[in-house]
Amino acid sequence: MTRDDDRSDRASRPCTRVGAGELDPADPTPGMSREVAWHTEGMWSGTVDTEPGAVSGWHHHGDHETTLYVVAGRMRLQSGPHGSHVVEAGPGDFLHVPAGAVHRESNPGDGRSRAVIVRCGSGPPTINVDGPAPR
Repeated sequence: MTRDDDRSDRASRPCTRVGAGELDPADPTPGMSREVAWHTEGMWSGTVDTEPGAVSGWHHHGDHETTLYVVAGRMRLQSGPHGSHVVEAGPGDFLHVPAGAVHRESNPGDGRSRAVIVRCGSGPPTINVDGPAPR
């Protein structure tokens, strides 16, 4: 098969849809509820919901680069040595989690938070660990 044949095959593939009620439960981390829409060899996409006041367990996403788009509520990410680096986001904000970055998420707000997640990489999408990165 030539490169042009491969491009033609890809060009004729139809777009697909996963409805809001069709997402599947995905790779749990304590304190968070994830649902997956798609998981291919190089990409993972879905949602994460966090209840008010909840704090996730420490985890990382292996070789996946991760982007979160906050749809509702507040999200706080702790990362870096001993979790000393903190960023917060609200509706309309994007967050980036580098591949392998140990972090935890929390919801400092009064309502449930929801974010859309896209991860690009390979291997397991979530690896739970005992604590933050050391100094």
